[in-house]
Amino acid sequence: MKKYEIFQGIIYINSTFNNTISTLTDLEGNTISWVSSGILGFKGPKKSTSLASQYISEKISHFAVNKNIKIIDIYIKGISIGKEVLLRIMNNCGLYIRSITDITPLPHNGCRKKKRRRV
Repeated sequence: MKKYEIFQGIIYINSTFNNTISTLTDLEGNTISWVSSGILGFKGPKKSTSLASQYISEKISHFAVNKNIKIIDIYIKGISIGKEVLLRIMNNCGLYIRSITDITPLPHNGCRKKKRRRV
C-alpha cells in the first residue's frame, strides 16, 4: 500500500436514486480508491438506502485514514437520501473536512418546447 506524503485528498460522491458511488482522489485527480453500494453487497432497491450510504462513508473514510490523508474536500453530485448521512459519518471518522461543494447539474432553461401541431 502506498502511503501519501501529502495529507490532502478529494472525495467525490455521486448519489442517485438507484446507487451511491464514492471516489477518493488526490489533489491532481488521480483515483486512490472507490466504493459503491453494490461492492458492499447491497442489491436491488437496498442500494439507494441511507444504510448503504453509511457503510460507504465508513469504508471510504477508512481508506483515507489508511493512506495517511487527513484533510479532505467533498464534492457531492446528485439527489438522494444518503447525502446527509455520508457527511455526518465522514465528520465523525476523524477526517478534517475543509470544504463541501454541491456540483449537482441544474437545468437553467430546460428543453425547447415542441412545435404546435398543424391539422
